[in-house]
Amino acid sequence: MNHIETFLQKATIGKGFASLTPEEADQLAQLSQLAEAYEDRIPLMPIKMPQSLVEMIEFKMYEKKLKQRDMAHLLEIPETRLSEIIRGKRRISLDIAKRLYTKFDIDPAFILQHA
Repeated sequence: MNHIETFLQKATIGKGFASLTPEEADQLAQLSQLAEAYEDRIPLMPIKMPQSLVEMIEFKMYEKKLKQRDMAHLLEIPETRLSEIIRGKRRISLDIAKRLYTKFDIDPAFILQHA
């Protein structure tokens, strides 16, 4: 990481990566790839997987940066129906289950298990 930082400082001072020699640029690329591979193997924080269909819907909304209104629109259902589903007042229909699978790639087995 110290070598990477040295190359980055040189590039910053020199107004860009063109200030690095070809050998330095190659070395920087190789070190960067090694650092990325190392970081990819380290779990930085445990990811809590959704344990219910409501959690999965909320996770997909978060993942895609959707508001409840947007999610309802994509599912082609009224906002009130989605709100009722999320609050546990209404169960999902087979039609909505299919849309959750096709539009949000939620595993059908997960849907069936938690519906």
